[in-house]
Amino acid sequence: MATALVTGVSRRAGIGFAIARRLLDRGDRVVVHSWAAHDAQQPWGSDDLTAVLAELGHPPHVSADLADPRAPAAVVAQARAAAGPLTTLVANHARSATGGLAEVTAAELDLCFAANARGSVLLTQAFAAQYEPAAGPGRVVLFTSGQHRGPMAGELAYALSKGAIQSITLSLADGLAEQGITVNCLNPGPTDTGWADPGTREQVAAAMPGGRWNNPDDAAAVVAWLTGPDAGSVTGQTLDAEGGFRR
Repeated sequence: MATALVTGVSRRAGIGFAIARRLLDRGDRVVVHSWAAHDAQQPWGSDDLTAVLAELGHPPHVSADLADPRAPAAVVAQARAAAGPLTTLVANHARSATGGLAEVTAAELDLCFAANARGSVLLTQAFAAQYEPAAGPGRVVLFTSGQHRGPMAGELAYALSKGAIQSITLSLADGLAEQGITVNCLNPGPTDTGWADPGTREQVAAAMPGGRWNNPDDAAAVVAWLTGPDAGSVTGQTLDAEGGFRR
C-alpha cells in the first residue's frame, strides 16, 4: 500500500479528483491538496470543497497556494504528518492562463512558472527529502500539456511553464535514481474537465479518433499504473496519453 500526496484536487470534474479516487479505491493512503481560490478566478468556477472531500471519503486535506515558494515543503510536511512517510507524489495541480504573445504579461508568466514549474520541482525536492525506501517504492508523476507536440500560441504563459516541467523530468529522474524513486511526466491530452466552450468542444472532438474527448478517469488510469508495482523500470519518460489526438 502506497502513501500518496495528490495535488490539485479541488473539483469533482477534475483530473486530480479522479486520480485520488483511483488510488483510494486500490487501497492507498491518500492526502489531497487544493487551492480553490484559483478555480474561483477561472470561467469554470470553484466546486464545493466539502462535497469534494466527502465523495472521496474525507481524506486528509491541505490547502495551499503553490505559487508561494514556501508552500511546497509545507504541503509535503503536512501530508507526512497526516499519513506517515510518503511514497508517491502526483503533482497534478496547475495554474491556467490564456493569452498569446500580444497579451501575455510578466506577472502572468511569473505566476504560471511559480505555481506550475517551480512548484512541481520544489514538491519533488521536499518529497525526496522525506522519502524512506522501507515505506515502499518511490514514485513521482508530474503533469505537462501538449506544447511539445504542437503549438499552444493562445496559452503562452501556461505552455511555457508546462514545457519546463516536461523538459526537467529526465534530469529529476536521473537525480533521484539512486534513491529508488522514479520520476515520469504525463501529458493527458484534451481532457473534458468542464473548461471548454462549445466551439472548442466540437473542434477537439472532431480531432479525436473516437469522436470524444479524454476524460479524467483516462488520466487516472495511467497515473495508477505509473505509481503501481508494474512500472518500476519506467523513469524519466513523458507519456503522451492523448487518445490519438490529431492536431
